[in-house]
Amino acid sequence: MVRTLVLGGARSGKSAHAERIAQQNGGEVVYIATAQASDIEMAARIAHHRRGRPSHWTTVEEPLMLADAIARHAAPGTTIIVDCLTLWLSNLMFSDTRSYPEDGSAQLPPLVFEQRAALLEAMRSPVCDVIFVSNEVGLGIMPMGAVTRFFVDEQGRLNQALAAQCDRVMFVAAGLPLMLKDA
Repeated sequence: MVRTLVLGGARSGKSAHAERIAQQNGGEVVYIATAQASDIEMAARIAHHRRGRPSHWTTVEEPLMLADAIARHAAPGTTIIVDCLTLWLSNLMFSDTRSYPEDGSAQLPPLVFEQRAALLEAMRSPVCDVIFVSNEVGLGIMPMGAVTRFFVDEQGRLNQALAAQCDRVMFVAAGLPLMLKDA
């Protein structure tokens, strides 16, 4: 089973590229969406993504328990798309009522470590193809706030850990994929 990580910036075409891979695979596609419609703008983004997907694909909304959702829907001949790990990490970081300081270091909720470990463990031996979509957030200017810098660091660590386990890793810019790893 092929594990693929598709990285890129906002509106780079990474989701569309992941969807093309899934269509080329044939078979059933399960789309695990991690976004939550927390405001009007995010609701519009979610609606845009929904309109672009084939209606026969199964959509599962799971903002936190990603490994469990993958396990529930994994089956031979199925391709799972997870879109996206960046929102998933953000959901986990803000899953409790803690506030993050603007200066100094931050303490992550235990759920972040538990769910990250569960996801990495699940990807050791998947029973179907899995395509992950994630933002490469560390390419720009270093953010000023501590919580934002902390998020950029954690996202980079998550991307690295998953890329190490994936068979294929690609970077998408302007809708064009660049293969970084193809085992």
